[in-house]
Amino acid sequence: MKRAVCKLIYSALLVLVLSVFVLSPVLAAQRTHIVQRGENLFRIGLKYGVTVEALRAANNIVGNRIYAGQVLIIPDPNSAVAAAPAASAASAPAASSAGGVHIVGRGENLFRIGLKYGVSWQAIMQANGLGSTNIFVGQRLAIPGGNGATASAAAAAPAAAPAGDGRRFLVDLSEQRLYAYEGNTLMRSTLISSGLPQFPTVIGTYHIYVKYRSARMRGPGYDLPGVPYVMYFYKGYGLHGTYWHNNFGQPMSHGCVNMPTSEAEWAYNWASVGTPVTVQY
Repeated sequence: MKRAVCKLIYSALLVLVLSVFVLSPVLAAQRTHIVQRGENLFRIGLKYGVTVEALRAANNIVGNRIYAGQVLIIPDPNSAVAAAPAASAASAPAASSAGGVHIVGRGENLFRIGLKYGVSWQAIMQANGLGSTNIFVGQRLAIPGGNGATASAAAAAPAAAPAGDGRRFLVDLSEQRLYAYEGNTLMRSTLISSGLPQFPTVIGTYHIYVKYRSARMRGPGYDLPGVPYVMYFYKGYGLHGTYWHNNFGQPMSHGCVNMPTSEAEWAYNWASVGTPVTVQY
């Protein structure tokens, strides 16, 4: 009986030793993070030195929605997925007006890729059967026929000023760009991020009805404290600065018009309550 007990104790100790020396490196390599209230993928990625795309891939996340208490796997920041270099222009096959293939580089989005080849980002989504605007570094995208010269000309030419006089904003969703006019003079222009297909930005002409230098924004799947330079123009839709992503030129929001914070600050100081905001395609 004593011999049997000794054998059991020996086996248990052996399993424990093996788990320490064999399994612990595996567990150590697979770090985790428990999502806290107010956090987002961008901030978590910055904390651990990995990209948002790598976090999505490691956790099978579609879009940007996470929730407090969720356990996220943090990939190794030195892995090819987490820190993949931008694809060079030489490695990406050039697309002609007859179409072609584009390899996604770091920092690119569908809108900017569409501008490069003279096609809309919606056309690229359709050509590749994409269910969302999310793309990743190294992804191969089929580019439908387009004209690069046309795209460059369109990007260089400012949109026509909306009717009226005085100070007013024009948000062009097809260009993902905001224009600030005084009379017929273009005062400033910047890339923006409007609402995702499931959360479209409202179309029409509205007026800024309230301004906040900083405000907390909450809704299904997000809680963002300290959103800077907020100007609401219709119900919960507003122009505001953005600290949680830098993907301007691509729809990213729940309906608001995301702006680089420095541009939002300029707009906040330039506009006043009552300033018209025209949103169009």
